[in-house]
This record gives sequence, C-alpha cells and structure tokens, in this order.
Amino acid sequence: MEQPKSIWFTTLMLTVVAGYCDTVTFISAKAIFSAHVTGNFIVFAYELIKGSDVNAYIKLLTFPVFILAVMFGGWLARNVTHRYKLLLLEGILLLVSGLAAGWFARNDMLTASWPVYTIALVVVFAIGLQNAYGKLFPKETYGPTTMMTGNVTQLSLDLGGLFHKDRREEALASLKKQLVTVCGFLGGCIAGAFLAHQYRLPALMLPGVAIMICYFYSVKKA
Repeated sequence: MEQPKSIWFTTLMLTVVAGYCDTVTFISAKAIFSAHVTGNFIVFAYELIKGSDVNAYIKLLTFPVFILAVMFGGWLARNVTHRYKLLLLEGILLLVSGLAAGWFARNDMLTASWPVYTIALVVVFAIGLQNAYGKLFPKETYGPTTMMTGNVTQLSLDLGGLFHKDRREEALASLKKQLVTVCGFLGGCIAGAFLAHQYRLPALMLPGVAIMICYFYSVKKA
C-alpha cells in the first residue's frame, strides 16, 4: 500500500507546483510560461505583431533553457545514486529564485527587466528538471505533471469508458488517477494566481519548500 500512496503524493505535489509556477511567472514575469513552455511561442508571436521591443525575444530563450535543463537532468539521473536528486535540485532552484526575488523586491530592483527575466529562466530550468524526471521515471507519477493536455485527453476517454460495462472498472481506476493530475494542476494555478497577485515573484519560495518536502517524503518511502 505504501508505493501507491507515495505515487499519489508525488503526483499531486508535482502537478500543484507546476501549475503554481506557470501561473506565477505568467503573472509576475511578463507573461512567461515556465511549465507549458510551448505557450511562449504564442506569446512571442503575439508580441511580435504588436511591435514589441527586444524583450519579446526573451520568450524564445525559454526553449534552449528548457532543453539544457532536460539534458542536464538526464545526465544527473545517470550519475547519482538516487533518482530523487532531480527533485531536490528543482526545489533548491525554486527556493533560491523566491529568495532572490524577495531580495530584489526589498531593494526596489524587481521593476527592472533583467532580474525578472533571470528569475523566470531559472524557474524554467527547474521545471525542466521536473519534466526530465517524469520522462525518465514514468512509473513514479500517474502521468505528465507539467503538461495537462494528455491527461485531460485520458480523463475524457475514461469518462467515456464508464458507459461501457466491460471497461467500467478499469476506466474508473484510471479516472481517479487523472483527476489527481488535472485537479492538482488547477489547484496550483489558482493558488499561484492569488499569491502572485499579493507577493509577485517572491511567492516562488513556497513551491521550493513544497518540492523539498516531496523529495524527503519520496526518499523516506523509497
């Protein structure tokens, strides 16, 4: 019973953190998506046709940063004894991002573009590690924890399966798992919106602490 419980907790924590970070950076870091990085293509294209300045091109930097994060995550996973070290590093990066944002805000520097973009790109790197973790260790979660389209698709198929007697039990079991991912992400988005509105980028300290809790919990249950 311990393993399913651990997977449930890890899935919920990671989806909440991804939704939270995505919303915080979108609201407080000039519309940068840190989890759904492909969304930055759309924002870049929109700002481009509006005739935005060079800051619009920062959106494109999220892609090489994300790629480097996943590559580094793959290397790290091959060279450490414990797979959860990826989560530990993610938590540290998010916590440092929040603390740095707090320092910049205290010194009235968070209104400048470069601290905001720097912090946002560090968050993109951190969530990139979470993406690598999900791909390298797919059995550790119920599904992708940073991109919800596939999970919503599976949830929809499971809802349809409830109407078929021969698939009902299997569909119900899968549906419960998908509800964890989708509801966790939605909950993270809502929490991120409220706290970003109140505290801006320093709100990133919270998911940093949450991921580190997830790390120590996972290590304990391993």
